[in-house]
Amino acid sequence: MSYDRTVRLAVTDFDAATAAVRQALADQGFGSLTEIDVQATLKAKLGHDMEDYLILGACNPPLAHQALEADRSIGLLLPCNVVVRRDGDHTLVQALDPDTMVTLTGLDVLKPVADEATVRLDAALSALAAT
Repeated sequence: MSYDRTVRLAVTDFDAATAAVRQALADQGFGSLTEIDVQATLKAKLGHDMEDYLILGACNPPLAHQALEADRSIGLLLPCNVVVRRDGDHTLVQALDPDTMVTLTGLDVLKPVADEATVRLDAALSALAAT
């Protein structure tokens, strides 16, 4: 079972790619609530060098609200984390496939939320892939 939705960008500038991801998500109603610079954290805490790797905590409040009304524990599976990471000469943008919420919980009431989140995430990823 694939649990991700991924696009590969030709953009080589990581900061430019990250800015484009933030904008594409915002255009689809997702706000960036948190940001984890995994590369900097692992360097500071463990002395480990790795490629650019950023986790954006993206949230669409109406969709999150609908999902949480159906199942308070669903916060564990909300498709909020969007990863922007270097992969050789490219940048990958990855998001959790929203259908994972339905598959793992077995709650059909989450299907409309997952479907809407999929439409919005796919639109954002498609916009990024087209640049």
